[in-house]
Amino acid sequence: MTEFEEPMMDPLIHDLLRILWIVLIAYWTISALRAKKVAAQESLPLRIFAYWLPLAIAVYLLGPGEWFGHTLIRENFVEHTNTVGVIGLAFGVAGVFIAIWSRYLLGRNWSLSVQKKQDHGLISTGPYKFVRHPIYSGLLLLFTGNAIIVGDYRAIIAVAIVFFSFWYKLRKEERWLTEAFGAAYVEYSKGTRALIPGIL
Repeated sequence: MTEFEEPMMDPLIHDLLRILWIVLIAYWTISALRAKKVAAQESLPLRIFAYWLPLAIAVYLLGPGEWFGHTLIRENFVEHTNTVGVIGLAFGVAGVFIAIWSRYLLGRNWSLSVQKKQDHGLISTGPYKFVRHPIYSGLLLLFTGNAIIVGDYRAIIAVAIVFFSFWYKLRKEERWLTEAFGAAYVEYSKGTRALIPGIL
């Protein structure tokens, strides 16, 4: 098999990956209807260029291999085997679980962009005991699992784009949260990491 032939990975793995994304998006869409009213938020152009555009580019990079032809970014960094696919799915399942659990705990405090909510509450239970932004942690796990299943260098680029977009967003969120909760958030931050327990 040449490097540009179709992968030998079982199509079921790709179907299960799609289901993970559908579950996540469906939960997000339904739960967003109950979010609190916005007290303040960033401008629309900033939200588009800092958050939506990077995510759109990342999703494009994770698309069908045929879109990228015989290019360097389509070369494999891992083989397209079922073992690799199962590992990718494991990352994806863990990511969706963490993201949905974290979103559930936030309840009506959640927002899609950097926003101040009315009567915003500080959450420090569940995954928030260990990281300050577990939704981003979960989504990065899902993107990483997707990248492993894709197996091409373009997928690594996609994950990097998502990471830097999330990192930019969470730094702004932390400034807002420090303003909102003051010493309580500063103290909470001392005992937690931003994305990866004990590391980052």
